[in-house]
Amino acid sequence: MAHPVLPEDESPPAGATAAVDEARPRRLPLLLAGVAAALVMGAALVAPLVDRALRGDEQARRALDLRLVQTWEVTDRAHTTGDVTYPQDPPAGGAHHPVWLACGVYDEPVRDENAVHDLEHGSVWITHDPDLPADDLQRLAEQLPDNGIMSPRDGLPSPVVVTVWGAQLRLDGADDARLGLFLEEYGDGHTAPELGVSCRGGTPDPQGELPGQGTNA
Repeated sequence: MAHPVLPEDESPPAGATAAVDEARPRRLPLLLAGVAAALVMGAALVAPLVDRALRGDEQARRALDLRLVQTWEVTDRAHTTGDVTYPQDPPAGGAHHPVWLACGVYDEPVRDENAVHDLEHGSVWITHDPDLPADDLQRLAEQLPDNGIMSPRDGLPSPVVVTVWGAQLRLDGADDARLGLFLEEYGDGHTAPELGVSCRGGTPDPQGELPGQGTNA
């Protein structure tokens, strides 16, 4: 009885095997290049997200550090030569004297009504406990903006208080890092009704009673 002849295992020709082996090394650089391109594109897409996240963290940090800033909507800008009772201590805006104070550091208390006129001009007002050490006073004076006044004040609710029109922050002392943050946030005078004006040209008299100086409409 005849038996069927089974076909022998078929193997690819030797030339075909060599072609496959040569193709594999050529595909590897292409694969690596594709992966690298994907990584570059991914980084380009992720970078803005990371940047926004970092900036968000910075904004959150500043908001947290300045969370104790008190703000008020102050609309009264009337001129008066009389005394004014202000709701804040120190005042953060309101009716004020027609004469404002000259920029600079004062070694005695200044009249509220004149200082408030400075605030209307976008000035920064740093008040401090009269008993602060000289080194602390120097540290505060070094941080005072050009458009700013600094003066001692009895009965402050904290050792140092920094004020602009409509905003105020009580500080623990001259080395309180929040002073720099407050000045960065509010020192440009943007909360003041007369942004772009300054304390230059005011009276150097702490009581603001020199006639004919520093008056405006």
